[in-house]
Amino acid sequence: TVYRLGGLAIEDIEQVVDKVNVQVNQSSNPAAPGMLKSHYAPTKPLFIGDVNDFIKNNPSKKVGVISFFTAHQTEKNHSKILSPNQDLKEAAHNLFAAIRELDASDVDVIVAEKFPDNFLGRAINDRLQRAAAK
Repeated sequence: TVYRLGGLAIEDIEQVVDKVNVQVNQSSNPAAPGMLKSHYAPTKPLFIGDVNDFIKNNPSKKVGVISFFTAHQTEKNHSKILSPNQDLKEAAHNLFAAIRELDASDVDVIVAEKFPDNFLGRAINDRLQRAAAK
């Protein structure tokens, strides 16, 4: 059973031990760091979804963007592309630095794309969900 998504993709684990059960815990009394629902949360609001729609529907907001490999229409220093080469391992490695950098910037809100829901994309999405939770 996998209780916390992390640096090993479920698919990689299953190649070694066969099918695994994924049971992500969001307890208020976690057994390990990172299991709280709102872990990794920046001080600025963080939303996950369609970045272009968010920017279009919130023209008065200064938006910081976290994306996998695509540039979005925002001020250059407010767009963090985690892996121009579309490498989920590289994106996972760069995620927290991007969140911290945008949180320390003058943006009003951080918007992140949803990552592919496979391999390390699951862990990235889990971290983003926890960062967006309040």
